[in-house]
Amino acid sequence: MGKSKLLEMNNVGIVVENLDNAISFFTEIGLTLEGRGMVEGEWAGQVTGLENQSVEVAMMVTPDGHSRLEISKFLTPETVSDHRTAPVNSLGYLRVMFRVDHIDELVSRLIRQGAELVGEIVQYEDVYRLCYIRGTEGILVGLAQQLNEK
Repeated sequence: MGKSKLLEMNNVGIVVENLDNAISFFTEIGLTLEGRGMVEGEWAGQVTGLENQSVEVAMMVTPDGHSRLEISKFLTPETVSDHRTAPVNSLGYLRVMFRVDHIDELVSRLIRQGAELVGEIVQYEDVYRLCYIRGTEGILVGLAQQLNEK
């Protein structure tokens, strides 16, 4: 038997209250809806430890096809905690970062749709322009535009 090795990162999960709004927000950033459906039954509860659960899930994929967001709305059991408005220095998973082009134009579009810029768009050396925004339901998203791309 060989030693196991990491093959790829499959997805990052985000739990929301309004699945349609979250799909719209991440579509505006540039992800594509890959599929949508229900996850329920005994097997699902055995994986998560939540026993009887009913979850509507949307899988969104990045343009390169390598990264995915699994956006979930729990119908049962109801959610028990809320990290969405926690500051970036809180413990736990708090944000996802995307590499984008034309960061100023994208941020302007997202703000027109209700997103909020957390601080400022800043430049890190001659490498990136980046920022954090709070999108639908206060979800924290990082955006980074690579400079001098080769």
